[in-house]
Amino acid sequence: MKQLFSSLRPYKKEAVLAPLFKFLEACMELVVPLVVAEIVNVGIAGADKMYVLKGCLILVAFGAAGLAFALTAQFFAARAAVGVSAELKRRLYGKLQSLSYTDLDKLGTSAMITRMTSDAVQVQSGVNMFLRIVLRSPLIVFGAAGMAFFVDVRAALVLVGLIPILGAAIVIIMLASVPLYKKVQEKVDGVQLSVRENLQGARVIRAFCREGEEEELFRSRDTSLKRAQGKAGIVTAVMNPLTYALVDLAVILLLWVGAMRVQAGALEQGDVIALYSYISIILVELVKLAKLVFTVSKAISSEKRIESVLALPDEPDRLISEGEKENADAVRFENVTFTYENGGAPALENIDFAAKAGTTVGILGGTGSGKTTLVNLIPRFYAVRDGKVTVEGKNVNGESAKLLREKIAVVPQHAVLFKGTIRSNLLWGKEDADDEQLLRAVRLAQAEDVLEAKGGLDGEIAQEGRNLSGGQRQRLTIARALVRDPRVLILDDSSSALDYATDARLRAALRTVGCTVFLVSQRTSSVRHADEIIVLDEGRIAGKGTHEELLKTCPLYREIDASQRRENA
Repeated sequence: MKQLFSSLRPYKKEAVLAPLFKFLEACMELVVPLVVAEIVNVGIAGADKMYVLKGCLILVAFGAAGLAFALTAQFFAARAAVGVSAELKRRLYGKLQSLSYTDLDKLGTSAMITRMTSDAVQVQSGVNMFLRIVLRSPLIVFGAAGMAFFVDVRAALVLVGLIPILGAAIVIIMLASVPLYKKVQEKVDGVQLSVRENLQGARVIRAFCREGEEEELFRSRDTSLKRAQGKAGIVTAVMNPLTYALVDLAVILLLWVGAMRVQAGALEQGDVIALYSYISIILVELVKLAKLVFTVSKAISSEKRIESVLALPDEPDRLISEGEKENADAVRFENVTFTYENGGAPALENIDFAAKAGTTVGILGGTGSGKTTLVNLIPRFYAVRDGKVTVEGKNVNGESAKLLREKIAVVPQHAVLFKGTIRSNLLWGKEDADDEQLLRAVRLAQAEDVLEAKGGLDGEIAQEGRNLSGGQRQRLTIARALVRDPRVLILDDSSSALDYATDARLRAALRTVGCTVFLVSQRTSSVRHADEIIVLDEGRIAGKGTHEELLKTCPLYREIDASQRRENA
């Protein structure tokens, strides 16, 4: 709960004032039955209209004061609850930016979204209700019991016997409900995953006529969620009937005892009304306490899920102490073997090669051969544990992640653009770049026609670049990388949507940039002019050399080239 308490710290004033004003409201409410009893015993019994009028005016004043106190308390409680929720979401978002790729893979997108939405809302509701009820309801319950003693000791014993029984029932149900609500939130992750995948893959689902299967999968996950909610609901549903049954029993005993006391002349009729009012007040507050238990149970399980993410370690800035330069190569892999966590077989095995500064290195191989994994090790998106990767002679594990990635520009397989303008997207490469630098990057990326079509650098970009074609998105992401003026440029199959002529012009333009380029592709035509080509097969190097050398020495490369030539023909 430390994350919750630390998030609440800036709202200490609200956390104190909300219960305080609820306390004042409770005091008003506790006095009301005594005033009513006096009106009945004195005013009505003695036919004193002025006494009744004065008593009614006092009740109106107490009601107005109680309303003012309640509204003020609600304001402070809501302010604290919203602030805590916002702070937790900010921390989650900040943690998202600092997590390693391995932790992001384990968490999953849908689970992170659930924590930032549903879980944060549950915590907000729990804090809001807790601040309003935590002081008021116990005060009302015990205060009403105390006031009942003030009216009549023997009748009050009925209330004293009720309170511990209900308290024990609430504690038992709370202990049973917390783990059940944790399971409910885990099932929500699965439903979120189905919705997210279907929204993103709607075209693919319809193209392959998979609507029925996806509906069945969603129905299965939704049914699982419903069952989990049902189990939690059974426990929570017991509370209200149990509360009402115990209080009704207390009412029956109270009326019986009260009737006997009135008949004996030890109690007046107004006092019986006051005692009945106090037991009604206790009933209402116990119901509120029951709701508080369930809301807090949900909030606690949600807060634990949030805390489990915030407790994850940040991606380390350095994995080893900073080392001296070892060689003049721009990038070097030394006997690198890499296995994803829980990934089974190695994704890369015994990778060993060097890329000189200013050269172009082609990475070629079939699907699943390890091409993307290899280039992801250069900016240390995944940490190398077996072997060594160096950039400009320095072990990537020994260099600051920020400084390392400032040297490197990455264009991923999936072209990612953000809602805004062409300019705002290009400035991700370099925040202080001027128009001349932006336009140069656009020219190098062969994206001048995109600018013309969208009306220049301030042309609008829709969410995820949906108002652009695949090729346009790829060229703008390449331009964004070139704005950085990187020393190492990684193009991870990022020209797959380009036609051969545009692809050829792009490759020719990149040779004028002067940085070290890693060109990942499945097409030999895209890498054939590279200074060196690395051929991967099931995570191992099957061949190294120029296009001409590989045609002579690497059967796999020769086979790939021949098959693609036949397809093109």
